[in-house]
Amino acid sequence: MSQFGDFEAVCALVPSYTWCNLFYRQLLDQNPKYLVGPSATATSAPVGVNVECGIPRVDTDGSLGNIADVIACGVSIFIVSAIIRRSEIRILFFIYLATLLLQLLTTGSLLEQGSTALVALTAIHAGLATQVVEDGTLSSIIPLSIIGIFFFIATTYISLDVALTLTHTFGPSNPPEALASIPLFVLTSIWPGVAALIYLGLMLYIVIGVLNEIRPIWYYVISAVLFILSQLAYFLLSKVICQGSSAKVDGSFIATLLETATVVVLYVAWRSITEEDWDNNDGFYP
Repeated sequence: MSQFGDFEAVCALVPSYTWCNLFYRQLLDQNPKYLVGPSATATSAPVGVNVECGIPRVDTDGSLGNIADVIACGVSIFIVSAIIRRSEIRILFFIYLATLLLQLLTTGSLLEQGSTALVALTAIHAGLATQVVEDGTLSSIIPLSIIGIFFFIATTYISLDVALTLTHTFGPSNPPEALASIPLFVLTSIWPGVAALIYLGLMLYIVIGVLNEIRPIWYYVISAVLFILSQLAYFLLSKVICQGSSAKVDGSFIATLLETATVVVLYVAWRSITEEDWDNNDGFYP
């Protein structure tokens, strides 16, 4: 029976679940006999731990890796790069751009499972996924930047400890095959959702209570719906699509495109509440 902080079920049922890379390395060092099926051979293993359906590593029996998500990441990188050139909320988009690049490497079935390179990239990816970002005056940027740096260091360290057992403080699981880490679960699964809800609540308050606007509300609502759909696609459709395509693609590419659509709509929402500033700065932005 799964308990709070367990990754065993999700690593077996959800293809291309990023944080499973950490537990694969943990098992490879602590209890390699637990790895069976496609996961038994690290050089060809898909992302996951004893995953029921996973995309084999690139060049394994003609596999192209997670080619659909790689393409989706490439398209998203192009879109976000274009937005960065015309946006004042650049910190958000730079971080999202960095996560896309890392996602391409950590879930693309390009690197060998259990390798130190994949573990390090996954740990950095986890650190970036917990960021609190803000653009504005120094009085708002500095404290949030300090918080963001703290989250990045803490999450990256915990991720590395889970995978490599650096200090035995956060890893390995007890027993290793339990694939459990409450701190990692909170930071990568609970905190991002809570932060998204807080952000949505704050923006609705600002738009309605401070700016007394209506139109921007719909942009934020649409962005929230798109984000929820991306998570549903990732956790509910991935296995179905993987099995239906004979492990050629999974639902991660749909989730990536929906997450990028979320970011684009957030950009439109930001522009809709700063139209006057935008008009005054048309000569500054290319």
